[in-house]
Amino acid sequence: MTGVPASAAGGSSGARRAAAGAAAAASTAAPGKVAGTAAARSADGGAPAAGPSASSGGRHGGTAGAAAADEAVPGGDAGLDAQDEGKTPRGAKIAAAAVNQASVWNIANLLTMLRLVLVPAFVALMLADGGYDPAWRSLAWAAFAIAMITDLFDGHLARTYNLVTDFGKIADPIADKAIMGAALICLSALGDLPWWVTGIILGRELGVTLLRFWVIRYGVIPASRGGKLKTLTQGVAVGMYVLALTGWLATLRWWVMAAAVVLTVVTGLDYVKQAIVLRRQGIAERKAALEEKEA
Repeated sequence: MTGVPASAAGGSSGARRAAAGAAAAASTAAPGKVAGTAAARSADGGAPAAGPSASSGGRHGGTAGAAAADEAVPGGDAGLDAQDEGKTPRGAKIAAAAVNQASVWNIANLLTMLRLVLVPAFVALMLADGGYDPAWRSLAWAAFAIAMITDLFDGHLARTYNLVTDFGKIADPIADKAIMGAALICLSALGDLPWWVTGIILGRELGVTLLRFWVIRYGVIPASRGGKLKTLTQGVAVGMYVLALTGWLATLRWWVMAAAVVLTVVTGLDYVKQAIVLRRQGIAERKAALEEKEA
């Protein structure tokens, strides 16, 4: 009886075991290959891979990409906004150029011109019919009140809306002093106000103007609250004297004018002090700059 050797049987069995192991390895590698192919197709935008999980993954990936793109858009808009903020609109440039070309005729300067025109009108009304007619004095008071009110607004408008011009810098203080000086001189000429009051007020205004020119190379003396209060008190007092008041109102205007005179003197001395301090500081700064330059 012929039998199969044990070694041959073992070899056949080993070969079968080896083949089974190779098949298992191949089956294990196949899903990885399919997954890799699906991933490649998803990346290239091809057909979705077999299986619901691959399709779901592709859809989720596309949704995430779209969301990322949507998030990038606001950033782009922000960049455009930043660029727009850095640029001056064309319309603004044209408007600025128009303001510069017509700066002399802006609203602030027009109010100053109106105040200058009101000066001779006020004098004519004040002296009409001998200067003692209550009706003409009332009209003169109206002209004086308009001039004082415009004085409150023209400077504010010029600073707020950038309407400051060389004409305004010169004409505004001239108009202020012209209307106040005309009123004081008319009142003193008519005998309603002592000349020494007119002299103190006008002398102070002239002195402050000269002080400003004296220290202009070193700086500018700013307007103080006391100076503004002085201007308001003077306006009220002079306005009350322009009107033909009697009784207790005539007594009241005397006290208001007395307060105006006191404020005039006090603020005038304060201006003198500020001018001296400003000039000393300016001289010291120039001297220090020269020494530093020489060193």
